[in-house]
Amino acid sequence: MKNESPVKTKAPRNRTMTLSESDIVQYRRRLLKLNGPATAYPLENRTINQDLFEVLDWLPPSFVDLLFIDPPYNLTKSFNTHTFRERSSEEYQTWLEMWLPQLLKTLKSTASVYICGDWRSAVAIQSVAEKYLIVRNRITWEREKGRGAKANWKNCAEDIWYCTVSNTYTFNVDAVKLKRRVVAPYTDENGQPKDWDKTHNGNYRLTHPSNLWTDLTVPFWSMPENTDHPTQKPEKLLAKIILASSNPGDMVLDPFLGSGTTSVVAKKLRRRYVGVEIDSMYCCLAEKRLAQAKDNQAIQGYADGVFWERNALSEQNGSAKRHEAQSELPLFPSTEEA
Repeated sequence: MKNESPVKTKAPRNRTMTLSESDIVQYRRRLLKLNGPATAYPLENRTINQDLFEVLDWLPPSFVDLLFIDPPYNLTKSFNTHTFRERSSEEYQTWLEMWLPQLLKTLKSTASVYICGDWRSAVAIQSVAEKYLIVRNRITWEREKGRGAKANWKNCAEDIWYCTVSNTYTFNVDAVKLKRRVVAPYTDENGQPKDWDKTHNGNYRLTHPSNLWTDLTVPFWSMPENTDHPTQKPEKLLAKIILASSNPGDMVLDPFLGSGTTSVVAKKLRRRYVGVEIDSMYCCLAEKRLAQAKDNQAIQGYADGVFWERNALSEQNGSAKRHEAQSELPLFPSTEEA
């Protein structure tokens, strides 16, 4: 008699998105395959299910306002049916240069580029970015999720290189301010709050964004944005980048889309988008998330037009109403809806 593996049931609070057989059939129909050079319009709000190297020469020139790149880091990692193998720093740099220069041809002269990496890939990314772009900053964000290390420091930070094509670019500083708790509530000579607001739920100050992000929560099993993708970025992270470096209606490109976070957040924030992803299951997850984003534009940790310090928003009365107000923003139609 054949032994069958027991079917795992999710815990009641586990909200990780999965795909049913009917989901796979439904969302595969939406995926785009290129078989030659494309113009910009047919790519709008679509997921391209192909190897980036296959479509690089077919992507149209000068149509992208914001390029978000989250490539495999320089370590051995499995992504469903595909595995990326660790290599030397020199070999990793060579791999980056196999596709980045060609990808940059899709950018407008006013475009911004964000490249994700970690300490292993830092030297290679910095070298390549400086060769082809203007490197303006390096963001470090706290990835608080993960196991401890017994013979090393726990690795709980990742980096994002912020670059532009030219000296003319978009940066909407007021769109990405952070609301922080006030530890030392200074007052003026009349006893009034100085540069902070007093509320019945605590004292808060609106602060300028820095290149150190400690307010992010990596998606986990009880969050509705969570999927089984092993390196999924938080929607809040993409919201910061998209709001800062693009405007409503701009085009956002992600050539390593994964489970679709970039496209989903772009849709929620009224940008156009296109993503390239080699794995069809991740593409289907992206399309399912995009379908749900049509009715729910909430972004964890973002409300009232500001980003809130980690866990601060849940303490505010009426946060659900603020999320509902955010979800009433109009969406740009998908290609199917246009």
